[in-house]
Amino acid sequence: MRMLAQLLQPEVQELLRTRNLRALRDVLVEWEPPEIAGLIDQLPSPDDVAVFRLLPRELATEVFEYLSTEKQEELIEALAREKDWLAQLLNELSDDDRTALLEELPGPVAQRLLNMLAPEEREVAIKLLGYPEDSVGRLMTTEYVAVRPHWTVQQALDHIRRYGKDSETLNVIYVVDDNWRLLDDLRIRELLLADPDTKIEELMDGRFVALKATDDQETAVQVFRDYDRVALPVTDTEGVLLGIVTIDDVLDVAEEEATEDIQKIGGMEALEEPYISASLGTLVKKRARWLTVLFLGEMFTTTAMGHFEEEIARAVVLALFVPLIISSGGNSGSQAATLIIRAMAVGEITLRDWWRVMRREFLSGLALGGILGVIGVLRVALGQHLSGSYGAYWLPIALTVGMALVGVVLWGTIVGSMLPFLLRRLGLDPAVSSAPFVATLVDVTGLLIYFGTARLLLSGTLL
Repeated sequence: MRMLAQLLQPEVQELLRTRNLRALRDVLVEWEPPEIAGLIDQLPSPDDVAVFRLLPRELATEVFEYLSTEKQEELIEALAREKDWLAQLLNELSDDDRTALLEELPGPVAQRLLNMLAPEEREVAIKLLGYPEDSVGRLMTTEYVAVRPHWTVQQALDHIRRYGKDSETLNVIYVVDDNWRLLDDLRIRELLLADPDTKIEELMDGRFVALKATDDQETAVQVFRDYDRVALPVTDTEGVLLGIVTIDDVLDVAEEEATEDIQKIGGMEALEEPYISASLGTLVKKRARWLTVLFLGEMFTTTAMGHFEEEIARAVVLALFVPLIISSGGNSGSQAATLIIRAMAVGEITLRDWWRVMRREFLSGLALGGILGVIGVLRVALGQHLSGSYGAYWLPIALTVGMALVGVVLWGTIVGSMLPFLLRRLGLDPAVSSAPFVATLVDVTGLLIYFGTARLLLSGTLL
């Protein structure tokens, strides 16, 4: 195809030289789109633009998709003044070809082209621009108002009246230079209260907060929370303004993230759709995997019980307190895990705070274990007083239960608080250390603590 274009190029050159555009058009419409693209790729400027502009719009769209990226960029720059024609071309391009083009263009050019797209096409283009699935780039809109620093307030207000009706929000106006680099953001009240002859640059202080298009969406949630904004600008790595993110989109993200964390804490994989819309197969699949893992984990509880079979045979009374002991450890671990995961999610603590958290949870675990331990001792004493069911060795049994509760609750608290830090350090989601997972882990180790304490305190009596 490219060879055919080379053979016919002299004819085209002659038609261009003589400006016989009608004849040139008649020749080109008989070619296949790849052949025309091969010809245009070889033509210098401005002949390439002249040939491309002659093509019927539908054919031009097909040809454009076969052009090299470099030639596409050249044509876009050359046709920038013909906005209607260029807008229709961009809207008619296939999604993948348009995305590939926008990815290669400089920030300012890509920004102008995004503004030319129909709303539905713009939404698709932004989603397909190559940003990671959970990046800020997927949230941003290009519907905002930008002004120049050398404009007066009156010029800026006139510009807002003319173009503001399509803006996502008018609470904040953005100041950009000729290359669309973000210089500042101004609240609309600053413009409304300023003298009409004041220059925009006189209102600027150069202090603004911006997101990068590649930032994680959770980062956006945190920034909105920290700075109490209703909208934030989104830039590329060079500071070129690409779009804005508004609070309504960020609230949706916050809700999705919170829902995902809650579902993970509950011991299941996060649903990607509302519960009522999820199929039965999806619900089973999302829950079965973790439920199976937890079930296999609980099997170690049976193994641990089997290891202390001899002790249980000698002192059957010990088995009565197994559910009490291990549930207390699991509950304390689940509490700690939930507290730490939430604190991490809202930015209250970071990895550097692990030792501080460890000290606090160690003391909390001792206190909580002490409270439950006293209750456990009183429970055995009360049972002995009312029915004498624990025999002559009721006091060692009571102390065993009380000390075991202190140890198990302390251990559960430490495990539940430190596991999120470990997972975050490994680059995993802390929410994976769900309450059921912590409970299962503490169940197994809790048995070891309980029967180890029993061996220590009841040796020579019941054991």
